[in-house]
Amino acid sequence: MIAPALAAAAVPLQFSGDFLYLALVFFVLAIVAGLAGFGGVAGMSMSIARLLILVFLVLAVISLLL
Repeated sequence: MIAPALAAAAVPLQFSGDFLYLALVFFVLAIVAGLAGFGGVAGMSMSIARLLILVFLVLAVISLLL
């Protein structure tokens, strides 16, 4: 019988597009906030969107390599 730790290690990495979806949501929020004149909210939303896209790209490269 395979130990639970070994069974979990045998499963390849899989990720959904949640990071990309959330990045798109924050990007749209940044655009709407910028048009409404809320510069602070727009800047913070854009920073979060950039971070989520970076996390998505890192996870995508890791999953492609493994």
